[in-house]
Amino acid sequence: MKHDSCTDLSLVQAASSFAALGSEHRLSVLRCLVRAGPKGLRIGELGARSGITGSTLTHHMKILAQAGLVTQERQGRSIICAAAAYDEMQSLSDFLLKECCADAPDESHDHD
Repeated sequence: MKHDSCTDLSLVQAASSFAALGSEHRLSVLRCLVRAGPKGLRIGELGARSGITGSTLTHHMKILAQAGLVTQERQGRSIICAAAAYDEMQSLSDFLLKECCADAPDESHDHD
């Protein structure tokens, strides 16, 4: 199967994002942030909701941020975490479904 460089780049980006989600804890953190909406949560509230706190939460947030799935922003003395990339998450979904059924047999001709 031949891939052009654009497809390969998309594949690499998608693999990186999915790898970041390959942890139950990170997936839980992202789901909490998605539920919170675009304004996000303070890090303490995120910890309380996800059940992950301290350096463990910091570690998971760093990985999610590197994958472009969340952002962290300091507001005064608090760190606000937002489910950053609704667009990125949509892109991942689109990546999976982009060629849905492209190789499936055409069932309209299978009535013989």
